[in-house]
Amino acid sequence: MQQMMGAPSIEKTQSGAGNSEIGERLRGLSETEAQARLLAEGPNELPRPSRRTPFRIALEVIREPMLALLLGGGLVYLLLGNLEEALILLAFGTMSIGITIIQETRTERVLEALRDLTSPRALVIRGGERKRIAGREVVRGDLVVLGEGDRVPADARLLQSRDLQSDESLLTGESVPVRKIAADGAPPLTEGRPGGDDLPLLFSGSLIVRGSGIGEVLATGPRSEIGKIGHSLSSMETEPPRLQAQMRRVVRIFAMVGGAVSVASVLLYGLLRGGWLDAVLAGIALGMSMLPEEFPVVLTIFMAMGAWRISQARVLTRRAAAIETLGSATILCTDKTGTLTENRMTVAELRLEDGRRLRPADNPETDLPAAFADLVETGVLASAQIPFDPMEIAFHKLGKERLRNHRVLDKPDWELVHAYPLRPGLLAMSNVWRSTGSDDDTLVAAKGAPEAIAALCRLDAKVFKVLTGLVEAMANEGLRVLGVARAVHRGTDLPKTQHDFKFEFLGLVGLTDPLRARVPEAVSDCRSAGIKVMMITGDYPATAKIIARQAGLDAESVVTGTEMQALNDDELALRVKTATVFARIMPEQKLRIVSALKSSGEIVAMTGDGVNDAPSLKAANIGIAMGGRGTDVAREASSIVLLDDDFGSIVKAVRLGRRIFDNLRKAIGFIFAVHVPIAGLSLLPLLFSLPILFGPIHIAFLEMVIDPVCSLVFEAENEEDDVMRRPPRNPDSPLFSGALIGWGLIQGIVAFALLAGIYIVALRQGMAENEIRALTFFSLVLTIVGLIFVNRSFSASILTALHRPNRSLMIVVVTVASMLAGTLLWPFATSLFRFGPLHLDDLAMTFAAGFVVLAGLELLKPLWRERLKA
Repeated sequence: MQQMMGAPSIEKTQSGAGNSEIGERLRGLSETEAQARLLAEGPNELPRPSRRTPFRIALEVIREPMLALLLGGGLVYLLLGNLEEALILLAFGTMSIGITIIQETRTERVLEALRDLTSPRALVIRGGERKRIAGREVVRGDLVVLGEGDRVPADARLLQSRDLQSDESLLTGESVPVRKIAADGAPPLTEGRPGGDDLPLLFSGSLIVRGSGIGEVLATGPRSEIGKIGHSLSSMETEPPRLQAQMRRVVRIFAMVGGAVSVASVLLYGLLRGGWLDAVLAGIALGMSMLPEEFPVVLTIFMAMGAWRISQARVLTRRAAAIETLGSATILCTDKTGTLTENRMTVAELRLEDGRRLRPADNPETDLPAAFADLVETGVLASAQIPFDPMEIAFHKLGKERLRNHRVLDKPDWELVHAYPLRPGLLAMSNVWRSTGSDDDTLVAAKGAPEAIAALCRLDAKVFKVLTGLVEAMANEGLRVLGVARAVHRGTDLPKTQHDFKFEFLGLVGLTDPLRARVPEAVSDCRSAGIKVMMITGDYPATAKIIARQAGLDAESVVTGTEMQALNDDELALRVKTATVFARIMPEQKLRIVSALKSSGEIVAMTGDGVNDAPSLKAANIGIAMGGRGTDVAREASSIVLLDDDFGSIVKAVRLGRRIFDNLRKAIGFIFAVHVPIAGLSLLPLLFSLPILFGPIHIAFLEMVIDPVCSLVFEAENEEDDVMRRPPRNPDSPLFSGALIGWGLIQGIVAFALLAGIYIVALRQGMAENEIRALTFFSLVLTIVGLIFVNRSFSASILTALHRPNRSLMIVVVTVASMLAGTLLWPFATSLFRFGPLHLDDLAMTFAAGFVVLAGLELLKPLWRERLKA
């Protein structure tokens, strides 16, 4: 690029004291020295957490107490010879493990692909020769050659610099590139931190957007600025999922109660009836009916399927357990650049010297008027031909779209013959263009800081005062302002400095990083859902305030990083309760903000993409990283990754998270409800010396086939109408709330009373034992189907719920009907279940039982509706 522009190559461009010393050092390290340092200090990469293989994921799943109990129970039954029960238990345990392994392995594979895409290569000088090597092979002392578009492979000190600018937003959060100068011309450093103009240091992970340079590597891998932040993450622990803890407590309670009742039933049966073998079988059946084997299956399926559903919204869930926290998020902390904004500069406003202004977005399909066309055309000519700088990309884009009849850009006989780069004393650059057909026809295009362009144009005090007012007005609107000028030069000899041209001032160009189109709607959705959105950015307060207002945030009070430094932790905890916008914030301050919010009882979701965001991402209750432009460190520290970097996707994820939790509560309430009649019908014959209804095979069939299959209906259930119009749930509120357990018990008692009545009436009518068993079993199954319809919605009636499409419901109904028909018509199944024949009037009674339970509970539901919402 530099040679194409007609500028001298960087090897020959040396200035300031110490040039001879620098020249001697341009040979770099020898290969032997480099290999020795690589061996001694390690590769230039961040320590990666060990990859989660399918086997490792399986071990993590099996270690869950409930799932381990499920699989252990199946093995015990297998050892006891109860093959049918063992196969059913093991089959469903294996299925739940498989779903989790597939989902999380897919997640790890996507992250690995993202990681590979961001692995940079480096051009180094070794033994006086340039060679391209893998970024991980760069060592301390290497000389790295950098040009536009290169990613800096390690922290380095600039030995040579030619108009070099670096985008350090991944480290600082600031979207505007910073200027760099060679070390020999820089003032003494007070601190070597990213951010700020005219520093001689480059940092690993930053992007060169203009110019070129040679740097000497100072630190690699974990010793770089990126590495220091990554290393600090290892000492931070993520919070354990609350649902798993609650599930363990409930399981322990059920296990103790069920075990005690089972042992008591065995003793009661054996002492009263004398058949100890039958007593053991009855005790096993009762124990199975009271143990919630479905809970781990349902929880695993809901989390795995929830992660899959959220992935359809371009949101990758690194840990399925993070889904549970989405519905309770009360604060959403978001960066500005690339999250609320599009992370690209666009020309928002053009102003001429006389004050006339034009916003290109107002008439997007038309060519620019002549005076404004001259302004934009000159701005394009003052930019690099192949731009990397975001502002120059914006000039080129506007010129291509709105200068269809421009005079210079469409002439192939014009070429760039010289470039005057930015200098610390003159923040303006100029490109000299000449026609190949005439040496005398030369055009000079300049752009830069408005005061620098005004100096080049030699504006008088009066005009300069007017210009300053225009610049301030544009800056107050959050625009980054550049001045543009042009000059005509005669002859082939070019002056040494830009000051020697006779420039004509053309006007001002205001650039901005535009707000994403869906952000205001997403912020409004958050507000209606009781979620406060806070902006935390490294950008300037004025810019942050403008973007916040456009997004719909309260931007009256902006807290700066300097103000935060003066606050202790208690004062900051009070300040974050009222503040919405934080500007000029340093990385460690982001972590302080997250900690202050959490100490106030908030559930914090934090978005970020840079290395500077990683500690706060890991500290937050929900860390949300950007997958498209985010760093490896940010992705590894997060629990959720946005593949499209869109703020609107966060709101989709919150909506889905609330839906998943709602549906999980419906499934849990349903499971509580069905356990009551199953356990009741197992215990009733024992207490009153009646014929035993169900054995282990019946309970296993009910719990491990019908019950989990029915629970899938709730996973696929659509969201409630008010899902984003209610406040976040209290994270400390139990999943198994008193209202939910009470509603489940009421449903179960109603169902049990009806089924017990059918059982006793059938006994009194003298039906055969096998026929009674079939009648009661079929009635129980159809009652369970009725409970599905009752629990589809807590806030709506069955008539409203029936209008909601749920394909899984029809599949379940057909599956249940098929299984019931199989147990009645297939001789092997009839013998296995010890069923007798059912007549039409018996079948009519089973359907009536399901309908009566459904209708009765629908009448009771309004009495519990408000309690279930709490």
